[in-house]
Amino acid sequence: MTRDQREEEPHVLLDPTPLPAFLLASAVVILTPGVDAFLLLRTSLNVGRRAGLLALVGIHTASVLQVAAVIGGLGALITRYPAVLSVLKWVGAAYLVYLAGSILRGLWLARRAGAGGLAEPVPDRSNPFLRGLLSNLTNPKMLLFSLAFLPQFVGAAAQPAVQLVVLGVIFLVLAAFWELTIVLAAARIAHRLRHPRFSHSLDLVSVAAFLTISVGLVAS
Repeated sequence: MTRDQREEEPHVLLDPTPLPAFLLASAVVILTPGVDAFLLLRTSLNVGRRAGLLALVGIHTASVLQVAAVIGGLGALITRYPAVLSVLKWVGAAYLVYLAGSILRGLWLARRAGAGGLAEPVPDRSNPFLRGLLSNLTNPKMLLFSLAFLPQFVGAAAQPAVQLVVLGVIFLVLAAFWELTIVLAAARIAHRLRHPRFSHSLDLVSVAAFLTISVGLVAS
């Protein structure tokens, strides 16, 4: 063994150097409103805290599956086939359009019940866990985001897979904490916002957001 080899510093299992930049970038991504935030806000305000929590569990069940796919190499395999990604994008966009359509249908039923005026919103009887799961699972942006985002912060780690797992867990915990805050805050003030005019306005904003994101999904 040469002197240079003896003096060579051992590789670190995890590299904490990129962590500050990773935390800052994660905060920006998490705080940017998206499908998850609108879905959790609307569910918690209109249906209640329990439904909001179930939707949150569904969202993060899908997120864990997608991050695990990226770390396991499945994400890279999928991105090699543009046709698969194209199908995923169209499926995700179609589900967002379905969500928007179901909200519009509820608005129409409420307006008809109010004889053309504003009436109480029609209760959403869909499974909140399943809705959260599908809204995230059918959205390939999380998959593509994980592929492009997480590897940038591997640094000099001797075990990149372990570093990716740690980063993925940190990101999901931060996202879950923020979205839990949305659910609890929305459920807490829901009784003050029961006026049909506010509920209908929130529904229209959600419809516009879902349709806009769906267009952006297929156009990207």
